[in-house]
Amino acid sequence: MKLSVIVSLFAGVTLALQLFSSSAQAATVITDPKADAVITDMAQAFKRGDRKRLSALLPQAKGHPLEAWAAYWELKARLDEASTQEVRSYLSRYAGTYQEDRLRNDWLLLLGSRRDWTTLSDEHPHYRMRDDRELRCYILTVELIEKGPRATPDLADEVRRNWMGMREADDGCTLAADRLYFNKQFTALDIWRKARLMMEHNRPRTARNAVFIVAPDAANAVTDLNNNALKFLTKNIAAPQKVRQELVVMALVKVAATDPDEAAKLMKNKWQPYLTTEERHWVWGVIGRQSAMRLDEDTLDHFARVAHDKDLNDDMLAWKARAALRAGNSPKWATVESAIQAMSPDARRDPTWIYWHARALLARKRVTPQVQQEATAALESIAGVRGFYEQLALEELGRKVTAPARPAPPTPEEMETARSNPSLQRALYAIAMGLRSEGVREWNYATNLVNAQGQSGLMSDRELLAAAQLACDHQVWDRCINTSDKTRQVMDFEQRFPMPFKDSVIARARDINLDPAYVYGLIRQESRFVMDARSGVGASGLMQVMPATAKWTARKIGMNGFTPDQITDRDTNIAIGTGYLKLVLDSFEGSMPLAAAAYNAGPSRSRRWRAPNEGAGPVLEGAIWAENVPFNETRDYVKKVLSNTTNYAALITGQPQSLKARLGQVGPRNATAPAENLDLP
Repeated sequence: MKLSVIVSLFAGVTLALQLFSSSAQAATVITDPKADAVITDMAQAFKRGDRKRLSALLPQAKGHPLEAWAAYWELKARLDEASTQEVRSYLSRYAGTYQEDRLRNDWLLLLGSRRDWTTLSDEHPHYRMRDDRELRCYILTVELIEKGPRATPDLADEVRRNWMGMREADDGCTLAADRLYFNKQFTALDIWRKARLMMEHNRPRTARNAVFIVAPDAANAVTDLNNNALKFLTKNIAAPQKVRQELVVMALVKVAATDPDEAAKLMKNKWQPYLTTEERHWVWGVIGRQSAMRLDEDTLDHFARVAHDKDLNDDMLAWKARAALRAGNSPKWATVESAIQAMSPDARRDPTWIYWHARALLARKRVTPQVQQEATAALESIAGVRGFYEQLALEELGRKVTAPARPAPPTPEEMETARSNPSLQRALYAIAMGLRSEGVREWNYATNLVNAQGQSGLMSDRELLAAAQLACDHQVWDRCINTSDKTRQVMDFEQRFPMPFKDSVIARARDINLDPAYVYGLIRQESRFVMDARSGVGASGLMQVMPATAKWTARKIGMNGFTPDQITDRDTNIAIGTGYLKLVLDSFEGSMPLAAAAYNAGPSRSRRWRAPNEGAGPVLEGAIWAENVPFNETRDYVKKVLSNTTNYAALITGQPQSLKARLGQVGPRNATAPAENLDLP
């Protein structure tokens, strides 16, 4: 055995003995503030890109539990100048660690950008994470270079999936796509569709890179049409016919992304005759998608101009299905069914579309025994308590949501394996000393990408339960939840849905007549019970309250002397967060989905989504309304909060629960309801 490996193993054992102590309440990590200050200083220097400071501090980090991080930051900061020998020395010294694999990932990307295919091919087999899309494209490029036109269709399909899935301009997948186009395994339409998609999502640089593959002379035109698409459409575009048509399509897509009505006029009044059937269908698909996101009444009219659903991508088809669900007081089930059937196999496997396809089958005018059997089998395939549509499928089959029996707790041996895992140790230490981002990344590596022995693969369910329990014992609730969520065959509800600060939360909720399960469901989604959580927009604490909202709510609930610095105090955050949630819920007549959307995206948006047509609109199932929330983040948030709430209620009460009852129906405001609180921030 190499000396470096023996030292590494000895250090791991020493670390395991030193880091942890336990009490009746919770395990704790013993940190060393003086030594930790060096690591904190290096973390800040790395963020600043201060190479000199990193090199000066590195010797002082020797022997620290997070030494591997310190050495990683120092080398990563100058990786573009480092020698191959230096890199390999680091990889050898910290073999088996997350940091070794993280640096290998960084180095492999650098090798790809330098077109050093030999070293890339030699080093890639040692890479364990295998989760970097661009790096995967570099490896596929090596295969394409070696095989040329003999490359298999599966390889081309993988490049297509990776490339289409990347929004930012990347070198690896663009290079692979270029190679496939050169080999005639990608068509020009493949490339143009990528460019259109990126233009729709406001990624002009990525769109330009795609156009450069298929029409280099037209690449500069992408900048012009992105800057002013309407003006671009009035000019005589100097390009070959096919290229000119595609640039027009991209300009129309750009217009549709912000003003689908204007794009529809341009199509009807001028451009439609000049485009191919496929091009027309794509533009109308974008117009339909954007109209659906605005909840416009004429959305399905736009989609109706697309004769072949195969010309729509999965995202367009999803919005067509959503629009058909909310088309009046009764969904247009035939359209829902046809849109879902036109999706790719991967999209159809999503529980969302399994559920709605089954509902569409059951809504047919004539439901034969065969159709009934197909729908029932589809619902049974997802029914359970794991998520929103799984719970709805369970109820559709006539069963309620109940907390599953708790599995046997981790054995002492399983817990010892978790406690002695070096990555989990470093993760807990990093979190304890305030380096949460680094700690979370290392924890995720240890539980998502390698097994308990640090090899590529997945932890077993029992190993995941033990790792989750380790996080619970240390009150690192977000890692406890996320890790327990990953088990496949067993489910520990008390790990997945913990109730920290139970006395404070339940007492406060009941004092103001608020369902404590709803409060817990929201906190679990907002912060995962991280006390010092802070969002990118400035929301703070357990319930992620914005400073202005906190000040307004404190005044409304009579909390005298409130100052902004109090918002991260646990009890203050709970009092203000629950107070605001109660005010929002009352303002929306007790509708949990409307209140959850308002909590996440703001009351004014929730009002608009409730009745977009000047206060008028259909009365919808709560699930249909939630599925039509235009913001991806808020749509996901509403569904998860309501699903969480239902599971928490099952735990708190010990009784079967109904998600459908909590969703209720959503429609225009009841004329007899009390006046809405329009002052809500």
